[in-house]
Amino acid sequence: MPETIAISGASGHIGGRVARLLAPSAARLRLLGRHVEHIAPIDGATTATIDFGDPTTVAAALDGVGTFFFVSATESADRAAQQAAVVNAAKDAGVHRIVYLSFVGAAPDATFTFARDHWYTEQAIRASGLAFTFLRDNQYQDIIPHFADADGVIEGPAGDGEVAAVTRADVADCAAAVLDSDAHYGETFDLTGPRAFTLRTATADMSEVLGRPFRYVEQTVEQAYASRAKYNAPTWEVDGWVSTYTSIAQGDLAQVTDAVPHLTGHPATDFRKFLATLPKDA
Repeated sequence: MPETIAISGASGHIGGRVARLLAPSAARLRLLGRHVEHIAPIDGATTATIDFGDPTTVAAALDGVGTFFFVSATESADRAAQQAAVVNAAKDAGVHRIVYLSFVGAAPDATFTFARDHWYTEQAIRASGLAFTFLRDNQYQDIIPHFADADGVIEGPAGDGEVAAVTRADVADCAAAVLDSDAHYGETFDLTGPRAFTLRTATADMSEVLGRPFRYVEQTVEQAYASRAKYNAPTWEVDGWVSTYTSIAQGDLAQVTDAVPHLTGHPATDFRKFLATLPKDA
């Protein structure tokens, strides 16, 4: 009997693409999300409601599943504990392998504070005894244009640090390749683009390719916190926003790897090539 593969975040960019890529495979697909009505239908696939904040929904959604593609929950103050509970529920449901979408440099003291949740989740998966593969993505190229405000200005304390950003499509391609394989058990892959670049270079590329002006403005850490105070967001969230930039400044996201071509057989997408796919008003 074909294995059942469950894909969380199936209505999102990565989960949705993974589902489409795996549709022709022999595996039975179970597409998971909080709002299943937002999941694009795929012939032969089933859907199930899952809420990472409610382990009972996790157990029900993963019943009979062999492999679970675990796209992490939206950032929250208790995400690490929430995701550890998801791992336990997956094990109790009979899952035997988790392919987890993590983050480059995941560590308990990572500069990028959201990466700390990923480390704790990785440890929970290791402790579970389940087979696993960790896909640690870099920052998404797709998000960088959205760093800019309405005037095309990206402000933050990134200095001259570089980021080896990767496209969400390339990450999904890697995930599909791993999920459709019996290899890569116990392995960790850092998923990056083909080059690292500064945010100044990014804004220059955006200006040229998108046809409107962008620029990077360096901030101190103190200025970054002050400029984001207007959003009245909780401290843990603002820490994540600011450390997006300080992790770049410290070089934590600069290493380029060959994981994308290794797993997919195609080159990682360059940032300029990605920008060329966007509408000019993106």
